[in-house]
Amino acid sequence: MLENKIALVTGASRGIGRQIALTLAKEGATVVINYNGSRERAQEVLDQIQAEGGNGSLYQCNVSDFDACETMMKDVIKEYGRLDILVNNAGITRDNLIMRMKEEDFDAVLNINLKGTFNTIRHVARQMLKQKSGKIINISSVSGILGNAGQANYAASKAGVIGLTKTMARELSSRGITVNAVAPGFVDTEMTEVLSDDVKKAACGQIALGRFGKPEDIANAVAFLASEKADYITGQVLSVDGGMNI
Repeated sequence: MLENKIALVTGASRGIGRQIALTLAKEGATVVINYNGSRERAQEVLDQIQAEGGNGSLYQCNVSDFDACETMMKDVIKEYGRLDILVNNAGITRDNLIMRMKEEDFDAVLNINLKGTFNTIRHVARQMLKQKSGKIINISSVSGILGNAGQANYAASKAGVIGLTKTMARELSSRGITVNAVAPGFVDTEMTEVLSDDVKKAACGQIALGRFGKPEDIANAVAFLASEKADYITGQVLSVDGGMNI
């Protein structure tokens, strides 16, 4: 479905990003695995892709760094000649009630989750416009739609991603570039493993399907939006949340 496509997935060394990278590779794309922290974990993702017959490479970059993102995009395009799919998945949490939230924790989440998404789109837009094609998929969150107590920074960043998605869809559509967002609900990853059983139970009570999602659920949605099957879809937010946002 994605043969001969070049994809870059930010924050792809673990969790949802890891599964997105694996899924896009299974669909035939060559995947650039962006990571910021652990090269070892990123290498494990690449090793699995290659073991399954796929292709990819690693690229270390903190997406909150505007200049570093520019260098990353130039290097990727120099190596592969193009970039067909950009998945903005890199994200962090620094949860706390607003009265206790530190300024640096608010800034850190906005810088990675929202500014990082801006940075990568800003530096790939010219190439995609030149190609007259491209698929940009931004990972938002149900928290960016509904809000969530204790996540003022995270919810604000993910709501911002939705606004950015819709605006970029309007700006880039004339050249055949689509920009969409996927908004996961609660997903079984390291990020949710730290939640107490009581919190998990309460969360499941808000989900129509009564359970947390799997990383594969999000990755499959991303793969669809990255494919030609979604050529007439842009500026949309696809909620993959088990019915939490009904």
